[in-house]
Amino acid sequence: MNAQSLHDDAIVIDGLIIAKWGRELLEDMRRGGLTAANCTVSVWEGFQATVDNIVETNALLAACDDLVRPVHTTADITRAKEEGKTGIIYGFQNAHAFEDQIGYVEVFKRLGVGIVQMCYNTQNLVGTGCYERDGGLSGFGREIVAEMNRVGMMCDLSHVGATTSQEVILESQKPVCYSHCLPSGLKEHPRNKSDEELRFIAEHGGFVGVTMFTPFLRAGVDATVDDYVEAIEYVMNIVGEDAIGIGTDFTQGQDQAFFEWLTHDKGYARRLTNFGTIINPEGIRTIGEFGNLTEALLRRGMSERQVRKIMGENWMRVLKEVWGA
Repeated sequence: MNAQSLHDDAIVIDGLIIAKWGRELLEDMRRGGLTAANCTVSVWEGFQATVDNIVETNALLAACDDLVRPVHTTADITRAKEEGKTGIIYGFQNAHAFEDQIGYVEVFKRLGVGIVQMCYNTQNLVGTGCYERDGGLSGFGREIVAEMNRVGMMCDLSHVGATTSQEVILESQKPVCYSHCLPSGLKEHPRNKSDEELRFIAEHGGFVGVTMFTPFLRAGVDATVDDYVEAIEYVMNIVGEDAIGIGTDFTQGQDQAFFEWLTHDKGYARRLTNFGTIINPEGIRTIGEFGNLTEALLRRGMSERQVRKIMGENWMRVLKEVWGA
């Protein structure tokens, strides 16, 4: 099967997109053949502002129902594939929207939120992000993990500190993930995960989505889709071919003000990091070029079976474990 035919036939899931929402972006998702994507609806926002984001995004999905469908179960992802649409999973990059109310977890689950990152770069009530001294998972955090397990919401640890991550992995009764990360074995960066961390999550039934965010890739802004595949292969050699998938971290259409908001604590306080130039790897600059990734994986010598797993089958399996049937 050639690369294009394989891409068209495969389940293709992106474990993290934080792009500028609009019809144009959803059209590009269709061009790229995305079956489903975890789309960020909360980073620094509290409960009310996150609900407002969901209301706004619901309206967009309703207006573009020829292109997309909401996802609450893995059956919805299968349906999206059959209909030639992209399934939209709502995700948070910070548990801040739960505030101090455990009951908000179920409220957001009912609104379609399927994946929640425990912290975004810094401390919250649950635990610590990757840019601060890590105090680990709080007692309240343990209750949040238990409630997320109960309602069927996946714990994400991509921007979370190493100690907090390890404690969430041990605490959770269901698989957890790094939805979008890269290996520090290829480039040292606070956001990248060590070989030990990657091995630990996989050994405990967890999952790793590999990002292509160029500031974290070895080649930086000069990276190509092949550099991205190098990172995927590196991670796969540690976690195995069943615990790996894609989490691009596409920021398509976002402006400089957005990145300023992301890189300051709480969106406005101290600067945490400076990404410099933001440009996606050559060959996969836009979501519409997603098919080039399938081609690059095959070119690297991966089998059709491995490519299908990486592009989406592994995400499907682990989401089913967390969400239930």
